[in-house]
Amino acid sequence: MKIAVASEGAYVSGHFGHCSDFNIFTAEDGKITEEERLVSPGHDHNLIEFLNDRGVNVIISGGMGAGAREKFDAKGIRIITGAEGLAKDAALGCLDGSLVSDDTVCCRHEHAGECH
Repeated sequence: MKIAVASEGAYVSGHFGHCSDFNIFTAEDGKITEEERLVSPGHDHNLIEFLNDRGVNVIISGGMGAGAREKFDAKGIRIITGAEGLAKDAALGCLDGSLVSDDTVCCRHEHAGECH
């Protein structure tokens, strides 16, 4: 399983489309076996394809717009929103079931990285 966390460095980003990078965690048998950080190609790039092409199964973020949610759903990629704190902790929470999505949907882009 591959888990991508929309990030600002080591921390979960408040908004998927505005993150500076992605922390990607590969997991087997409920444990993280590999970690990598990829610089985001930017909001104008097709981020869904960028992550799908890397075999991502789950995306974690603070919030996400409705358009991105629809595209991830179409690819069968699970979405977890409402996350905060360290990206690795979020990935571990996904693996052990303690991280639960709050289904945050961002409606505006002027929130400077935070969804309301």
